Amino acid sequence: MSKKLVAYFSASGTTKEAAERLAKVAGADLFEIRPVVPYSKADLNWMDKNSRSSVEMNDPDSRPEIAETIPNMADYDTVFIGFPIWWYVAPHIIHTFVESYDFSGKTLVPFATSGGSGMGRTVDELKKLCPNADWKAGKMMSGVSDQALAAWAAEFS
Repeated sequence: MSKKLVAYFSASGTTKEAAERLAKVAGADLFEIRPVVPYSKADLNWMDKNSRSSVEMNDPDSRPEIAETIPNMADYDTVFIGFPIWWYVAPHIIHTFVESYDFSGKTLVPFATSGGSGMGRTVDELKKLCPNADWKAGKMMSGVSDQALAAWAAEFS
Protein backbone atom coordinates (compact mmCIF):
# COMPACT_ATOMS: atom_id res chain seq x y z
CA MET A 1 0.00 0.00 0.00
CA SER A 2 1.35 3.41 -0.94
CA LYS A 3 1.71 6.29 1.48
CA LYS A 4 -0.57 9.20 0.60
CA LEU A 5 -0.58 12.89 1.30
CA VAL A 6 -3.32 15.46 0.81
CA ALA A 7 -1.70 18.88 0.39
CA TYR A 8 -4.05 21.81 -0.06
CA PHE A 9 -4.32 25.57 -0.28
CA SER A 10 -7.56 27.12 0.93
CA ALA A 11 -8.32 30.81 0.83
CA SER A 12 -11.81 30.72 2.34
CA GLY A 13 -12.08 27.31 4.04
CA THR A 14 -14.00 25.50 1.29
CA THR A 15 -10.97 23.63 -0.05
CA LYS A 16 -9.82 22.89 3.52
CA GLU A 17 -13.11 21.10 4.19
CA ALA A 18 -12.78 19.07 0.99
CA ALA A 19 -9.14 18.21 1.80
CA GLU A 20 -10.01 17.05 5.32
CA ARG A 21 -12.78 14.81 3.95
CA LEU A 22 -10.44 13.37 1.31
CA ALA A 23 -7.62 12.72 3.80
CA LYS A 24 -10.04 10.90 6.09
CA VAL A 25 -11.51 8.59 3.44
CA ALA A 26 -8.14 8.01 1.74
CA GLY A 27 -6.23 7.33 4.96
CA ALA A 28 -3.79 10.08 3.96
CA ASP A 29 -1.69 12.57 5.86
CA LEU A 30 -2.80 16.20 5.62
CA PHE A 31 -0.69 19.30 4.89
CA GLU A 32 -1.92 22.87 4.49
CA ILE A 33 -0.09 24.96 1.89
CA ARG A 34 -0.09 28.30 3.70
CA PRO A 35 1.34 31.48 2.23
CA VAL A 36 3.96 33.37 4.26
CA VAL A 37 1.66 36.38 3.94
CA PRO A 38 -1.96 35.28 4.48
CA TYR A 39 -4.59 36.52 2.05
CA SER A 40 -6.99 39.13 3.38
CA LYS A 41 -10.54 39.53 2.11
CA ALA A 42 -9.39 42.54 0.06
CA ASP A 43 -6.54 40.43 -1.42
CA LEU A 44 -9.13 37.97 -2.74
CA ASN A 45 -11.38 40.55 -4.41
CA TRP A 46 -11.26 39.26 -7.99
CA MET A 47 -13.33 42.25 -9.14
CA ASP A 48 -10.46 44.59 -8.19
CA LYS A 49 -7.72 44.35 -10.82
CA ASN A 50 -5.25 45.71 -8.23
CA SER A 51 -6.03 43.12 -5.55
CA ARG A 52 -3.22 40.78 -4.61
CA SER A 53 -4.86 37.70 -6.15
CA SER A 54 -5.59 39.57 -9.40
CA VAL A 55 -2.03 40.85 -9.65
CA GLU A 56 -0.57 37.39 -8.93
CA MET A 57 -2.81 35.64 -11.42
CA ASN A 58 -1.95 38.16 -14.14
CA ASP A 59 1.79 37.56 -13.65
CA PRO A 60 2.80 34.11 -14.95
CA ASP A 61 6.05 34.32 -12.97
CA SER A 62 4.34 35.02 -9.64
CA ARG A 63 5.26 32.44 -7.00
CA PRO A 64 3.84 33.32 -3.57
CA GLU A 65 6.13 32.04 -0.84
CA ILE A 66 4.94 29.08 1.24
CA ALA A 67 5.26 29.28 5.04
CA GLU A 68 6.33 25.66 5.67
CA THR A 69 7.82 22.77 3.75
CA ILE A 70 7.26 19.04 3.97
CA PRO A 71 10.55 17.53 5.17
CA ASN A 72 9.59 13.94 4.33
CA MET A 73 8.09 14.33 0.83
CA ALA A 74 10.18 11.35 -0.33
CA ASP A 75 8.03 9.13 1.92
CA TYR A 76 4.89 9.72 -0.19
CA ASP A 77 3.98 7.82 -3.33
CA THR A 78 0.69 9.61 -4.05
CA VAL A 79 0.06 13.32 -3.45
CA PHE A 80 -3.41 14.78 -3.80
CA ILE A 81 -3.07 18.53 -4.43
CA GLY A 82 -6.11 20.67 -3.60
CA PHE A 83 -6.92 24.27 -4.35
CA PRO A 84 -9.69 26.68 -5.29
CA ILE A 85 -10.00 27.54 -8.98
CA TRP A 86 -8.90 31.10 -9.67
CA TRP A 87 -9.35 32.44 -13.19
CA TYR A 88 -9.96 28.86 -14.45
CA VAL A 89 -6.63 27.55 -13.12
CA ALA A 90 -4.81 26.79 -9.88
CA PRO A 91 -3.60 29.77 -7.80
CA HIS A 92 0.08 30.47 -8.30
CA ILE A 93 0.92 29.31 -4.78
CA ILE A 94 0.23 25.82 -6.18
CA HIS A 95 2.91 26.49 -8.79
CA THR A 96 5.28 27.32 -5.92
CA PHE A 97 4.36 24.03 -4.22
CA VAL A 98 4.74 21.87 -7.35
CA GLU A 99 8.11 23.45 -8.19
CA SER A 100 9.41 23.04 -4.61
CA TYR A 101 9.77 19.25 -4.60
CA ASP A 102 11.04 16.45 -6.79
CA PHE A 103 7.87 14.60 -7.74
CA SER A 104 9.61 12.33 -10.27
CA GLY A 105 7.82 8.98 -10.34
CA LYS A 106 5.15 10.07 -7.87
CA THR A 107 1.45 10.06 -8.61
CA LEU A 108 -0.03 13.57 -8.43
CA VAL A 109 -3.80 13.93 -8.23
CA PRO A 110 -5.25 17.44 -8.35
CA PHE A 111 -8.63 18.29 -6.87
CA ALA A 112 -10.37 21.62 -6.75
CA THR A 113 -13.28 23.64 -5.44
CA SER A 114 -15.02 26.41 -7.32
CA GLY A 115 -18.04 28.62 -7.15
CA GLY A 116 -19.01 27.66 -10.67
CA SER A 117 -16.18 26.92 -13.06
CA GLY A 118 -14.53 23.61 -13.83
CA MET A 119 -10.84 22.69 -13.85
CA GLY A 120 -10.29 24.44 -17.18
CA ARG A 121 -6.68 24.00 -18.31
CA THR A 122 -5.42 23.50 -14.76
CA VAL A 123 -3.95 20.01 -15.09
CA ASP A 124 -2.21 20.85 -18.38
CA GLU A 125 -0.66 23.95 -16.78
CA LEU A 126 0.55 22.00 -13.73
CA LYS A 127 2.00 19.18 -15.86
CA LYS A 128 4.30 21.70 -17.56
CA LEU A 129 5.77 22.64 -14.16
CA CYS A 130 6.39 19.06 -13.11
CA PRO A 131 6.57 16.78 -16.17
CA ASN A 132 8.30 13.84 -14.45
CA ALA A 133 5.33 13.04 -12.21
CA ASP A 134 2.47 10.73 -13.11
CA TRP A 135 -0.36 13.28 -13.28
CA LYS A 136 -3.91 12.00 -13.02
CA ALA A 137 -7.05 13.76 -14.19
CA GLY A 138 -8.34 16.34 -11.76
CA LYS A 139 -11.61 16.19 -9.87
CA MET A 140 -13.98 18.93 -8.84
CA MET A 141 -15.13 18.37 -5.27
CA SER A 142 -18.46 20.20 -5.36
CA GLY A 143 -21.32 17.95 -4.28
CA VAL A 144 -19.21 14.78 -4.04
CA SER A 145 -20.45 12.38 -1.36
CA ASP A 146 -18.03 10.71 1.06
CA GLN A 147 -18.82 7.37 -0.58
CA ALA A 148 -17.99 8.66 -4.07
CA LEU A 149 -14.91 10.40 -2.68
CA ALA A 150 -13.68 7.16 -1.09
CA ALA A 151 -14.23 5.23 -4.33
CA TRP A 152 -12.30 7.87 -6.30
CA ALA A 153 -9.42 7.96 -3.78
CA ALA A 154 -9.20 4.17 -3.83
CA GLU A 155 -8.30 4.34 -7.54
CA PHE A 156 -4.87 5.60 -6.47
CA SER A 157 -3.97 2.88 -3.96
